[in-house]
Amino acid sequence: MLDRFKVPLADQVHVSDAALRQAVAAIFEKCNLTPEDAAIGADVLVTTDLRGVESHGVSNMLRSYVQSYQNGNYNPRPNWRIVRESPSTATIDGDGGLGVILGPKAMRIAIDKAKAVGVGIVTMYNGRHLGAVGHHAMLAAQEDMVGMCMTATQPSVVPTFGAQTRLGTNPIAIAAPAKQQPALLFDVATSAVAGNKIGLATRVGSNLLPGWVADTEGTPIMEETPVRPRGQYFQLPLGGTRELGSHKGYGLALMVETLCTMLSGTLPFGLERDTGYKHFFAAYNISAFTDVDTFKENMDQMLEWLRETKPAAGQERVLYPGLLEYEEERERREHGIPLHKEVIQWFEKITNELGLQPLQTL
Repeated sequence: MLDRFKVPLADQVHVSDAALRQAVAAIFEKCNLTPEDAAIGADVLVTTDLRGVESHGVSNMLRSYVQSYQNGNYNPRPNWRIVRESPSTATIDGDGGLGVILGPKAMRIAIDKAKAVGVGIVTMYNGRHLGAVGHHAMLAAQEDMVGMCMTATQPSVVPTFGAQTRLGTNPIAIAAPAKQQPALLFDVATSAVAGNKIGLATRVGSNLLPGWVADTEGTPIMEETPVRPRGQYFQLPLGGTRELGSHKGYGLALMVETLCTMLSGTLPFGLERDTGYKHFFAAYNISAFTDVDTFKENMDQMLEWLRETKPAAGQERVLYPGLLEYEEERERREHGIPLHKEVIQWFEKITNELGLQPLQTL
């Protein structure tokens, strides 16, 4: 997470992960979720905040989910079902359920299929927001598998050279276990900046960097700019401009759309709103390809080799995807999760409205 998105020290209020899980689960239950589903949703959101991915954690997403349940856009008790299946694949109709809760269930199906036949791939249509795709990919890594997760969302990103939004931020995550080193977890949007990070920038008062967004004519804004109201900007593909490789981000977003949407037998959200968001979950059983210990030892060797890279002038060290999140989780488990004071105020309001005990802070 870039420093510009972090909660300023003066605005931080620390909360233990246990207290936050309890409060989030209670709020979900008041939205008519089953206790089991409420606990799953709380686990996904709080674990995401523990790892420092605040753009997709409690502070940035819970209020949106609550509002969507309250206005009927999300189904709190979806009758999700498998509509097509083979030994290694499945397609799920999510029945309007929140992807944060359905995602772990879909990945569980993929993992079980991978245990049986080596690879498990599950697609889902008629879902809602999936949260941090990296969380779902990590579920497979924790089972000695390589996990992959993607989601195709509503249009907010223009294609290269485009002046109309066509694709979502369409993130990709891949996770793999190691033996001694923290797991590899690559989790990125295919847009220049994740859409939820723009929400964080608004809360903490940060500007957007050059090449992150375009004006409404599709022209990339190549200077630092304040966050504009929705509808007054378009997001750009990863790379920002053609010269800097935006065609690569555009192409990756299109591949996410192909695997999530087309393999689900549906059309993109911009062409077919009633089939919701589409998701993709894959688990690759390492033991079906090679010895698990050999894989993990090789991962250790590669990740240590990367960490030992000589840093460039002015840089402290070289990282690999997942290392900072691992370190952040250890810190936050010990000292609490830093929420913005504005988020604490929202918790005070919503728990009072729902007749719940207030969120306990440290």
